[in-house]
Amino acid sequence: MNKVEHTNADNNKKSLNFIEAIVEKDLAEGKNDGRVQTRFPPEPNGYLHIGHAKAICIDFGIAERYNGVCNLRFDDTNPIKEDVEYVESIKENIKWLGFEWGEIYHASDYFQQLWDFAVQLIKEDKAYIDEQSAEEIAKQKGTTSKPGTNSPHRDRPIEESLELFEKMNSGDLPEGAMVLRAKIDMAASNMHMRDPIIYRIIHTPHHQTGTTWKAYPMYDFAHGQCDYFEGVTHSICTLEFDVHRPLYDWFIDQLADSEYRPHQYEFNRLNLTYTMISKRRLLELVQNNLVSGWDDPRMPTLVGLKRRGYTPESIRNFVDRIGYTKYDGMIDLALLEHSIREDLNTKTARVSGIIDPIKLIITNYPDGKTEMMQTINNPEDESMGTREIAFTKELYIEREDFMEDAPKKYFRLTPGREVRLKSAYIINCAGCKKDDNGNVVEVYAEYDAQTKSGMPESGRKVKGTIHWVSVPHSVNAEVRLYDRLFTVEDPANAKDQNFKDLLNPDSLKIIKNCKLEDYLKNAQPGDSFQFQRNGYYNVDIDSTPDNLVFNRTVPLRDSWTKNK
Repeated sequence: MNKVEHTNADNNKKSLNFIEAIVEKDLAEGKNDGRVQTRFPPEPNGYLHIGHAKAICIDFGIAERYNGVCNLRFDDTNPIKEDVEYVESIKENIKWLGFEWGEIYHASDYFQQLWDFAVQLIKEDKAYIDEQSAEEIAKQKGTTSKPGTNSPHRDRPIEESLELFEKMNSGDLPEGAMVLRAKIDMAASNMHMRDPIIYRIIHTPHHQTGTTWKAYPMYDFAHGQCDYFEGVTHSICTLEFDVHRPLYDWFIDQLADSEYRPHQYEFNRLNLTYTMISKRRLLELVQNNLVSGWDDPRMPTLVGLKRRGYTPESIRNFVDRIGYTKYDGMIDLALLEHSIREDLNTKTARVSGIIDPIKLIITNYPDGKTEMMQTINNPEDESMGTREIAFTKELYIEREDFMEDAPKKYFRLTPGREVRLKSAYIINCAGCKKDDNGNVVEVYAEYDAQTKSGMPESGRKVKGTIHWVSVPHSVNAEVRLYDRLFTVEDPANAKDQNFKDLLNPDSLKIIKNCKLEDYLKNAQPGDSFQFQRNGYYNVDIDSTPDNLVFNRTVPLRDSWTKNK
């Protein structure tokens, strides 16, 4: 809770979102002694996804912008679903996005303080032990238009509740035998204020505290108090917690012994088209082997996006574009794809990758000759320099770049028509060879030696340019073409349908024996490139020197919206 210096040097460069405006107002009024302290409180029960990235960016971003502190706090109040594996992945994801936390805390660090606070509430006749079943308690809650009814245990003597509360943590009682409820108001208009459950019995050992505890606090009871214990000033949550805020404040009011109060603020969660953003549903995909794991490149998890080739910068730029509001909406996945195209466009070398190769033979090019052609690595960044690529008599081109009977507006290779081979020569197509099934297996052309790129005659205009790879200088690769995992825009709300039936059968196509230029033979997992005229690709973690594997991060253009 150290006081920090506040600077507003860059705040006028862009308009403030509503949370930043609140923080600036608080600082201007001298609230919290000029401190800004936030926290990112994930539950370690799964891998972080793109929706969490939005929360990370605001929690850590606010602290960065106003010289504050953002702590990482694991909400580990339910040992049934939690695992150390998730803890480590969460830390790695935050670092990958480019953020640093102040301290690492766990809700379990405060289990004794939370227990003591619960005892305080019992002693003040503000909490009681209820031995009813979950179903009975739910029935007594009432509805939004009908008040709830009191539990028959609501007026249980304080000493009896204290004794039973101790028994809840003894290990002698089965799960579900009883709960501790706050005594607030069963007629409150806000259903969360109708004597909420604040402790329940769980016998599963905890990954932090082992078997010390058998009674565990509920999220609504632990969250605000942990904020208070840590000195959080701005507790930033998604909109579904808006209705929980009165309960958050009620607990703080019972606990606080000074003027200091953490305050909760809510922003709109991320809803992305063609994407399921629910840890429970994502877990189903993994457990039912509908994807290869949490890091499947079709998953919206951060580990999946990273493996697919998304960069931290692209994700942060995407979050910055969509902003933070007080109302929910749907964001087009195309905007996320635009962000990665925009980022990789300035960073990646342009290379030749032939996904569906056929052989092109330059009939008048000398046998055995190899010519080294100069090509620019990235026209967007001259500092990336140039490289040489081998040109020979036999080349690979994309099958779709040749058509025997082409329509008038087809400007690629067809008999009698000229095209330019990128960074090389203009060629004129002479014909093709087919196999017994009528499939084209070779294409023949002649080159004009005076049209080499960079020569005076090279400026001769042709309407088509195609890329190529030298046959003797090519390397084989497996290419994985990824697409959207779901076929409907809003799979989370597809009524009366099993979400598994909404999966896109073409979300992954594996292409063997693709031909790449030998510049890529030493590419390492994580390296990204632009395959000319095709898309952005990165080297998968499955890749080895003897078996290169590339993932398509995103096509060069958004064809999905157009086709839809």
